[in-house]
Formats: sequence, C-alpha cells, structure tokens
Amino acid sequence: MKRLLTSLLTGAVVLMAGHAQAADKVTLQLKWVTQAQFAGYYVAKDKGFYKEEGLEVEIKPGGPDIAPAQVLAGGGADVVLDWMPSALATREKGVPMVNIAQPFKTSGMMLTCRKETGITSPKEFPGKTLGVWFFGNEYPFLSWMSQLGIPTDGSAKGVTVLKQGFNVDPLLQKQADCISTMTYNEYWQVIDAGIPASDLVVFKYQDQGVATLEDGIYVLEDKLKDAAFADKMVRFVRASMKGWKWAEANSDAAAMIVLENDASGAQTEKHQKRMMGEIAKLTAGSNGALDKADYERTVATLMKGGSDPVITKTPSGAWTSVITDKALK
Repeated sequence: MKRLLTSLLTGAVVLMAGHAQAADKVTLQLKWVTQAQFAGYYVAKDKGFYKEEGLEVEIKPGGPDIAPAQVLAGGGADVVLDWMPSALATREKGVPMVNIAQPFKTSGMMLTCRKETGITSPKEFPGKTLGVWFFGNEYPFLSWMSQLGIPTDGSAKGVTVLKQGFNVDPLLQKQADCISTMTYNEYWQVIDAGIPASDLVVFKYQDQGVATLEDGIYVLEDKLKDAAFADKMVRFVRASMKGWKWAEANSDAAAMIVLENDASGAQTEKHQKRMMGEIAKLTAGSNGALDKADYERTVATLMKGGSDPVITKTPSGAWTSVITDKALK
C-alpha cells in the first residue's frame, strides 16, 4: 500500500512538472519604454491571463534606438507592436510583417505648436520648423505634408524638419515652432513644463483626415504557416485583449501595474494614471479585430501625396483576421 501511494505521488509530481513545462514561450517587443501605452499586456501578465492560456510571455521594452520591425526581422521577438505606416513601409521593402490584431481604434498623434508662432492652420506651416519623430514614426507626418503639397526640404515654400528626440525640448527651447506629440504623453509633458493649453495650437491627425492605425500586433507572415505558432498567437491575442478590456475598466489600477513593471523607475504615478485615462479612449471600440475600413483608410492615406508616397502600391496580405476570428469566438 505504501509502495502504491509513493508511486501515485511520484506520478502526480511528474504530471505537475509536465504541466509546468508546458507553457509556450512568447517574446513581445514593445514600441516604446514601459508605460501605460502598453498597459493591456502588463495587465494580462500580472493578472495571469497569459498563464491561463498556457503562455509564458516575456515583454521587452523599447527605446529611442529600437525599431520593432528590425527586431522582428532579426528574430529578436515573436511578435511586435508597431504603427501601420511603419509596418506597411517595411513590408514594401521586403520584410513580410502581418497585422494579426488591432487593439487601438483611434490615433493619438498630434502636432503641437506655440500659439505665438502665428500658426492657426496647416496653411501656415511653410517656412516653419517642425519636430518629427523618426524610426518609422515619420511616415504619417510625411504623408500629411505630401498631401498638402508642402515640401519637407527646408525651402521657403516648405518646412524644415527637425529630427525630434523623444522629448519636448525643441518646443520648450523654441528650436521648433511645432513638435510631434501624443494625446497621452508628450502633450502633457508640455503642459507640465509650464506652457498652458491656452498658449498652444494642436492639430490632431485624426481631425486632419490623415489618421493612420497605431499600436497594432504584428508577426512575420511565414511564421503563421506553422500551426503551433498560429495557435500561440490566438491565445496571445485572446489574453492580451482581456488585459486591455480590464485596463479600460480599471484605469488607475492598470497604471499601477505598469509602474510595478517599470524597471527604470522613470515613470510617475500621476503621469501614468493620466496616460492610461487617455489610452483608454484610443482602445475603446476595439475588440482586437482589425476594422477593414480603418485599414483601407490608412492605406489610402499612405498612398496619397503625388511623387513621394509612403507606399507605392496597395499591399497584399498585410493583415489577416485568421487569428482574431479564433481568439474572439
């Protein structure tokens, strides 16, 4: 009897160990540093949503010198977060990135200007210096200027493009008339620096009709041919969207989870809670499935602009609903 009990216990331990080893590993590359912009993924990990799906997810923060598309192409991550303009431009250059889910429904990108510059509409942009992010973030801006017929070569009839770091210093130090900001981040850095909203003029890409999709979930096309990988992505997307909806409903708590995961210690509770409140406005209305109309609008925007469009032809196979069709059942 004792021998039988020992055998059963040993079998149970082996079985438990087998289950413990069964978790499938997934490496996620973020587009930027740890902040509420990525709250849904941190929540999914913290709340055990990934674990419930049999996943062990490593979340790799981004930074100013990290381009998600390059990380994906180089095998440094299984899945990345990127803006669609960057992903489509990268795909046209030969890296077959595919959008498998779209948690963000609305664009948060803006151009923020000092009112004292006299800029009241895009018509006043020529002759001005505009701060622009690069590493793939420049594409929405370049598409907008191209559609307006405004050269970006620094000529009298064009604008001078200042390669903007990921801060608001060019506006504070008056090195640029306008800078790139997000509704949830840099705009509030300007406000916190002492410039009141009444002294600013803001141009939201969403309001200008040039909004493009941001923070989508991307993988390499060939990887989806592997049934095991595709199944991992179904589970990853399902758990991630559960995390996002929890974050929307529990904004402050989600911000605190992000802070707990910020190894740099650079973020503040005030900023992250405010950021999460703004992020929730951008993810609201999305269940993770890419809206075909939003995709087509993004493509049309990127193809406009005469002789210098961001992409030169309508993409084929740049997104799939196969993963979300299964994940969101």
